[in-house]
Amino acid sequence: MLDSTSFDKIPVDCAISLLGKTIRVLYRDTWLSALIIETEAYDINEQASHASLGFSEKKRALFMQPGTIYMYYARGKDSLNISCRGAGNAVLIKSGYPHNCSKEAIKIMQVNNPINNKLRKPSLLCSGQTLLCKSLNIKVTDWDQKKFCRNSFYIAKKGAHPKQIIQTKRLGIPKGRDEHLMYRFIHMDYSKYCTNNPLSKKNLIKEKNYYIIDL
Repeated sequence: MLDSTSFDKIPVDCAISLLGKTIRVLYRDTWLSALIIETEAYDINEQASHASLGFSEKKRALFMQPGTIYMYYARGKDSLNISCRGAGNAVLIKSGYPHNCSKEAIKIMQVNNPINNKLRKPSLLCSGQTLLCKSLNIKVTDWDQKKFCRNSFYIAKKGAHPKQIIQTKRLGIPKGRDEHLMYRFIHMDYSKYCTNNPLSKKNLIKEKNYYIIDL
């Protein structure tokens, strides 16, 4: 299990270090798990950060000790973030991929997160920040401002360490809010399962806006 010292890094370094780690959540008596394959870094000094306008009670977790869970509603749905070094700084867990899950766990995740009243493909259960939370049953009301707990919800050190990552622009940042910053990071081996794959044919037609980094 990652402890608070694991998150005591500046946002970019923390976001990169979380790739390949595994989120584990106890749902009733079954462990659900997903590999972290995509993250975004948010620094208080840039305009896309929730903390850029200063402290508020709703954003208290961002100003708490590194490793504090910060959750909010993204278009009405749960979104998972973790505070890191520096008051107001955080990492968003953007997407994941089911990892070391039993058949029972996969079925639970599919029931938690259906699509058009049908079971979603396992590979697409966590391919977005709100999809991940819905599949794993991680809720704002349960976890905002809380610490990870080995008995119910934590991030494991073991997973699938990336040999290469993709660094690119974050998604959904309004124009004029530091949308140019390359603060999104993707596990190369799972790029086709992330929120939006920079290496897809559709995106490759456009101007290149990513880097591939060897670790």
